[in-house]
Amino acid sequence: MMNITTTYQPAPDEVARALQLGIRRQLRVMLVALPVMLVVAGVVCLLIGRISLGIGMFAGAAVSPFAANMAVRRMAVRQLAYLCVPTTLTLNADGYEFRTEQSATSLKWPMFSEVVSTQEFWLFFIGRTCAGFLPRRAFNPAEQAELDSFFAAQASISRSSPRNS
Repeated sequence: MMNITTTYQPAPDEVARALQLGIRRQLRVMLVALPVMLVVAGVVCLLIGRISLGIGMFAGAAVSPFAANMAVRRMAVRQLAYLCVPTTLTLNADGYEFRTEQSATSLKWPMFSEVVSTQEFWLFFIGRTCAGFLPRRAFNPAEQAELDSFFAAQASISRSSPRNS
């Protein structure tokens, strides 16, 4: 029966990376579709003789991925004061809780439709929305292995449940 408690303090660059990974996955279709639509619009503009508008569309297609990354970083910076504080995590078979001096939040595992494991984080999704993350560095190697096994088992249960069929 899983029962893990650990205390850590997220670093600002760590929070930014986690949010960026989660939002990239959440918005991956839009992050590809927008530049493609701008390129297509640019080609159409060139074909109808609107050269400067076409060039503007191509420029927009080239810049949009960088603009999206800057927007995510700006959003992360606004949340750093709340997220980069000493945090106690308690994980068990039912869910997890994170506590700081200012807040306490408890979440149940069934709430999440997907847990994505990366080299640095576990990212939690509700539908297509990234709803949270846990940094691997907050846990020792044995706890990381236990969590990987637990999340893999949760995923197989979720895939075989009647509500997902």
